[in-house]
Amino acid sequence: MLHLDPESAALVVVDMQNDFVRQGAPLEVPDARVTIDNHQRLLKGFRDRKRVVVFTRFLAGAGRTLIWNWSAQLAPPTCCCWPGFMRTYGDVEGPRDAAAVIDELAPLPTEIQVAKYNYGAFHRTNLLDYLQAQGIDTVVVTGTVTQICVDETARGAFREGLKAVMVSDAVSSFDRTLHQATLANFAMKFGWVMTTDEVLTMI
Repeated sequence: MLHLDPESAALVVVDMQNDFVRQGAPLEVPDARVTIDNHQRLLKGFRDRKRVVVFTRFLAGAGRTLIWNWSAQLAPPTCCCWPGFMRTYGDVEGPRDAAAVIDELAPLPTEIQVAKYNYGAFHRTNLLDYLQAQGIDTVVVTGTVTQICVDETARGAFREGLKAVMVSDAVSSFDRTLHQATLANFAMKFGWVMTTDEVLTMI
């Protein structure tokens, strides 16, 4: 059973960006839109209690990198997840920055956004240093995609000696079988899986 000290817990929202969440996005995860309400509840809970909130953004590199082999949409002309690349989507009016966090979950000016060029948010970023400076020993991980960037980020926390919680109804995937398998595997060896309601009762 996890003993969660609310003062040392942070919410890490993984890659809830326009190019993943919005309708017609190049790397669209339709189920990500289903999690928006739970994300809003978690954000309100953490913000109301003045807890640490972090957003991550998956970005394409300035030039071709290894990861482009598995996401061809990163390359021109699609330019998926290119900061500053403006795109229109089917569920909102007007163009949006392809790499930006969706409007519904807009980060506050005081909340950091970790730019990552790989799947995991701890890989070659300053996230660990930031969390340690805030006295954080537990991360509550949400976002998309469950079996890719979410899993890599949550496992990265485990590798760095942090307790990690994956929120089952605030993570999403384009493949529900892999989604469920990832949650089961994570709970077996790497951390805890909880619902939004369960997390909110603990913070």
